Amino acid sequence: MAQLPPGIRFITLFSRDQWYRAFIFILTFLLYASFHLSRKPISIVKGELHKHCGASHEVELHSYREYAAQIQPVKKSFNVSQCGWEPFDKSNYKQLLGALDYSFLCAYAVGMYLSGIIGERLPIRYYLTFGMLASGFFTALFGLGYFYNIHNLWFYIMAQIVNGLVQTTGWPSVVTCIGNWFGKGRRGLIMGMWNSHTSVGNILGSLIAAYWVSTCWGLSFVVPGVIIAVMGIVCFLFLIEHPKDISCSCTPSSVSKYFFYLDFCLLIYIFTMGVQEMSENCTVSLNSGTAVTAESRQGTSAISFFGALRIPGVIEFSLCLLFAKLVSYTFLFWLPLYITNVEHLDAKRAGDLSTLFDVGGIFGGILAGLVSDRLEKRASTCGMMLLLAAPTLYMFSAVSKMGLEATIVMLLISGALVNGPYALITTAVSADLGTHKSLKGNARALSTVTAIIDGTGSVGAALGPLLAGLISPSGWNNVFYMLMVADACALLFLLRLIQKELRCNADYNL
Repeated sequence: MAQLPPGIRFITLFSRDQWYRAFIFILTFLLYASFHLSRKPISIVKGELHKHCGASHEVELHSYREYAAQIQPVKKSFNVSQCGWEPFDKSNYKQLLGALDYSFLCAYAVGMYLSGIIGERLPIRYYLTFGMLASGFFTALFGLGYFYNIHNLWFYIMAQIVNGLVQTTGWPSVVTCIGNWFGKGRRGLIMGMWNSHTSVGNILGSLIAAYWVSTCWGLSFVVPGVIIAVMGIVCFLFLIEHPKDISCSCTPSSVSKYFFYLDFCLLIYIFTMGVQEMSENCTVSLNSGTAVTAESRQGTSAISFFGALRIPGVIEFSLCLLFAKLVSYTFLFWLPLYITNVEHLDAKRAGDLSTLFDVGGIFGGILAGLVSDRLEKRASTCGMMLLLAAPTLYMFSAVSKMGLEATIVMLLISGALVNGPYALITTAVSADLGTHKSLKGNARALSTVTAIIDGTGSVGAALGPLLAGLISPSGWNNVFYMLMVADACALLFLLRLIQKELRCNADYNL
């Protein structure tokens, strides 16, 4: 008999269930990365929507407009303002740009509370597909304002509001799906790796938007809109909500056999999950080979909103995330403009440089998950990173004015410390609380718990960019002071849980 090719031998090393698990990990990663990819363009395009110009230039601009009106009396000029895109070319541009952020994030925060409850009662695949297609349409619609020469502020605000509502379908859906497929054993590391989709999406969105921002900023929205719509079709074709939907069978024989491949390929770790984690998700009889199908899950009743609030830790982590997300989203929406003002770079270079914050966020999310798994203390891990984040933000505001090299270093460090707690709470903590022992195995609560935590966090996400737009005219230093106070408040809401974790550890040692 001929020897099997190396590629086929590699495929046969892992069971069918392990390949499905890896596939869902990668698919949900790409699906939610496309959500963040479509949110990022607005922060990149801000530097193009408003450009700084002096009073003398205004005189030249007025003369140019008169000349254009004389030689082209019939054809409408295509945004001749060199101070930006009307109506964002006025002196109150920061307030107007802040209104765009606030309209999106307010709608996102309000919609998130409803999204989890609705998502619990609908098939995830259909719900997520609808949200991605609708989000693609409204993201592209914002960019079409460039091509159709639209200068009505309410057109852009309404596009942001509706887009914010439909984007709430994403997070509860993907967290529920990934929670169904992966157990609790090493959830912090798994979800820390998985949650890097946020930073990956931000990086890709920044690079795509920056490519066209100086030449045709409408494409900075249209292209991401097309990408998320295409990913919505992929979701409809391939997403599997639960391992039971494909008659998952748990065979422990191949689990430990190849565990040590972890040393040379970290992704193999996802393929080779422990027997305990697989058994949490697959209630299948190994002796009879009988699989439990999706119909067996329909009898579990969905949890109510107030019932989810009574789960221990939900309120504390929700309020902590409110302030943690306030800081993260302020960077998400205002960092490129800050770099443009401080480093005096054009919109494209500022957008490219801002991706370093998200690169730091990837490492911060993985580090937070790894440490919390090792210590088995989610709240203490978040608290430690929040404690370090506040002075780091102060250093960032001071050091970033010393040159480009210092800005690069501080972007990486700040990204890790700011996004670490945010990533841990929205993934591993939400999944832990959504499968809390008080729920007695009701896995359908995960979507509602996730929506409550992320919805509360989204209130902070809406407030942060709004406050930055209102405070920044008085100086960027005041914005950083606001962010430091927010970090301190986030830590404050975790103190009771941190004390409880430390007390439990002390009792265990005794």
